[in-house]
Amino acid sequence: MSVDLVCNTGPILALGKMGVLEHLPRMGLKIVFPSAVAKELDSGADAGFPVIRPAWIPVVDPSRNPAFEFSLDPGEAAVLELALTLGVQRVCIDEWRGRRAAIALGLQVTGSLGLLGRMRSLGLIESLEGPINRALEAGVRYHPDLLERFLQAMN
Repeated sequence: MSVDLVCNTGPILALGKMGVLEHLPRMGLKIVFPSAVAKELDSGADAGFPVIRPAWIPVVDPSRNPAFEFSLDPGEAAVLELALTLGVQRVCIDEWRGRRAAIALGLQVTGSLGLLGRMRSLGLIESLEGPINRALEAGVRYHPDLLERFLQAMN
């Protein structure tokens, strides 16, 4: 299976809250997520949260490596396990602990802002400010310095 990106729950939720999740399949990336991420997204939908699991992202079960489960949440641990199992070099994780673990394993890391920036570069969205404002209003948290650096880099 040729996969470009293994994605965690946080970026899917953030892109959904931004109102740009529907652009993800048009980016030309083969994206998968592990069943732990699917379970987290389904649990949120069952609880009434507005972002549901995108049916067009396949769910793939990784081999289980309990070493990751001691320091990461189940979704992040499964993302790293799946990337290593499939030989995928890039993961999409927003949380710092998961990002640090991925980098320590030699993986390339992007997040919801990275995907948003790529959407803009591909012409799938016109503005960054609208999606970012919607995310912030919906409770997505980004460090102010990160947002400032991101917006400067995209201009």
